[in-house]
Amino acid sequence: MAKVNWKPGTMVYPLPAVLVTCGATPEEYNLLTIAWTGTISSDPPMCYISVRPSRHSYDIIKRTGEYVINLTTEELARATDWCGCRSGAKFNKWKEMGLTPAPATIVKAPILAEAPISIECKVKQIIELGVHHMFISEVVNVIADDRYIDPETGAFSLKKSNPIVYSHGHYFKLGDPIGKFGWSVEKKKK
Repeated sequence: MAKVNWKPGTMVYPLPAVLVTCGATPEEYNLLTIAWTGTISSDPPMCYISVRPSRHSYDIIKRTGEYVINLTTEELARATDWCGCRSGAKFNKWKEMGLTPAPATIVKAPILAEAPISIECKVKQIIELGVHHMFISEVVNVIADDRYIDPETGAFSLKKSNPIVYSHGHYFKLGDPIGKFGWSVEKKKK
């Protein structure tokens, strides 16, 4: 098998395709599609988003110091793409896509009512990293849609929510699970 060298680039895929909501008042509420996002600490819970300073939401997030990461679904795929292609400076993305802002629990930024999970974040640090700036943030609350919570176990069913991911210019739905954390080292039951 031969290997091919490519120039350095962003090849860590797939990534979650999320809709980030921001704004302190309904007049400035906005949605921004982000794929450069992820978890950076579990204790304390922290995550990041990377945003180009030229994006309309960048100044809102920088000024307010908070935002919400909303996981997306197959049902939200068109809105996710559209909100990444249009500027909140020119369009009311909420109205254009028929989406609903709802109150968050801790931050002033709204949650996306249609999202299965909304992760409320407060910015701790902004690192300028070239064309994107990374907002390192503390997770201050998580809101889950009860439609996806198993009533017996209380566990959230990510699979049932039909999440989408982004990979090198394309959106994909997730497939069937192939294992759970630790399954490769589990002792066989007798």
